[in-house]
Amino acid sequence: MDRTRLHALLARESAEAERRNPRSRAAYARAEHLFGRVPMTWMNKTAGGFPRYLAEARGARVTDVDGHAYIDFCLGDTGAMAGHSPAPVTEAVHRRYAELGGATAMLPTEDAEWVGAELTRRFGPARWSFSLTATDANRWAIRLARAVTGRPKILVNSYCYHGSVDESLIVTAPGGSGAPRPGNVGAPCDVTLTSRVAEFNDLAGLERELAHGDVAAVLMEPALTNIGIVLPEPGYLTGVRELTRRYGTLLINDETHTFSAGPGGCTGAWDLAPDLLTIGKAIGGGIPAGAYGLSAELAERLLARGDLDLVDMGGVGGTLAGNALSIAATRATLEHVLTDEAFARMGTLAERFEAGVRAGLQAHGLPWSVSRLGARTEYRFTAPAPRTGTESAAASDPELEDFLHLYLANRGILLTPFHNMALMCPDTTERDVDTHTEVFAAALAELAG
Repeated sequence: MDRTRLHALLARESAEAERRNPRSRAAYARAEHLFGRVPMTWMNKTAGGFPRYLAEARGARVTDVDGHAYIDFCLGDTGAMAGHSPAPVTEAVHRRYAELGGATAMLPTEDAEWVGAELTRRFGPARWSFSLTATDANRWAIRLARAVTGRPKILVNSYCYHGSVDESLIVTAPGGSGAPRPGNVGAPCDVTLTSRVAEFNDLAGLERELAHGDVAAVLMEPALTNIGIVLPEPGYLTGVRELTRRYGTLLINDETHTFSAGPGGCTGAWDLAPDLLTIGKAIGGGIPAGAYGLSAELAERLLARGDLDLVDMGGVGGTLAGNALSIAATRATLEHVLTDEAFARMGTLAERFEAGVRAGLQAHGLPWSVSRLGARTEYRFTAPAPRTGTESAAASDPELEDFLHLYLANRGILLTPFHNMALMCPDTTERDVDTHTEVFAAALAELAG
C-alpha cells in the first residue's frame, strides 16, 4: 500500500471531520471535569481526535449534536444489538419505573423466573443469577469455579475479551509462556499468579497448561471477537470440552459478544455444553443487565456447601444486580425483540454485508479477509483470516483503520471504533447494508488511486 497516499487521505478525512462536527469538537474541549474528557476513557478510541456527541438514537440510526444521522453498525459495541430504544423495551421500562415503581427495591419479581427459563431454553444451563454487567458475571463465575474445584487458577485465550476481569489480562509470550497484556492498568498482582493462557485453536497448548492440575476453569469466548473475529477450527471446541473434562476443569462460555451467532449464541448454534455461561450487554435492550448460568449439577453442589456464604458474601454484582427494572427490560428484549425470527433476519443481512465486502476486496485484489459470526461481520487487513488472538493482534493497522472509520463516518456510517466490526439489529435494512457496500468500495478505490 502507498503509505504516503494513505497519510494524505487520512489527513483529508480528519480535516473534514473537524469541519463537519464543530459542536462535538467544542463539547469535547469544554469537558474539563471528566477524566480523559469523556465519561469512560474508552470513548477516546475514535478516529479524528474527538468523539461525536450523541443527540438521539432510534432503531439502527444515531444522530449527533451537529445534526448528522448515521447508519449505526456499531450498536454500542453489542449493547444495542436489539436496536436503540426498541418499543417493547421502552414500554416495559416505562411500566416498571413510571407506573409500578420499585425499580430497585431489593425484592424479586416474577419476571426473573421467566427470564431464567428463557435463558435455559436458549443456552442450556438450568440455574441463573443476575448482574449488571458481563464483567461482574464473569467475576462471580470465576469465584464459583474456584470454590467448587478448590483450584486457584483460571485459563483464558490470548487476546480474549472478558471485560475488565483481572484474570483475563494475560497473553502468550514467545515460547508459549504467559505474560501480562501490554498496557494493563494497576494490576493487583502478577497475572501469572492467577492465570494461565493458551492460544485459541491450539489444543496442544491448552492441554499443556491444564496438565499442571491447578486450573479451576477455562473462561473462553466460543469465537474471539474483540481482537477481531477469530472463528474456531473444526473440532477445536469439541476438543476443549473433552480436555476440560479429562483434567477436572470447569468450562465457562462467555457469550456477551458471541450472542450474535444466534438466539442462544454459539452455545445454542453449535450445541456446546459448558458448565457455566455468562452474558451481558445485549440482553437488556440497552438497559444495564448481565447474567450467569450454571448446570443443575454444579448449582446443587454449590448450594450444598455449608461453608459458603452464598447469601451475604455472594452478592458480587452489587446491590442493583437483578433489580426489577433490568429484569423487566431483559424479559421484553428476549420475548419481543431479539427473537429467533429476528436473529434469522439479522444473519441474512450480515451475509449480505459480508458479500459486499468480499466483492470490494476482490475488485482491488486486496490481501484482506472477512469473517462472520451470525449477525456480526468484520474485515481484517490480512489473508487468510487469523486463527489465533496473537495473529489477529499482529494484523492491526491503526492508520488504515482510522482512515476507513473516518471515511465511513463522514459519509454517515458508524462501525465499532475498536475494530472493523459491523453488527446488524432488527431495524437494520438491506439498503443500510448496500450503502456500506457502496461507500466501502469508494474508499478502496481512493486507496488504490
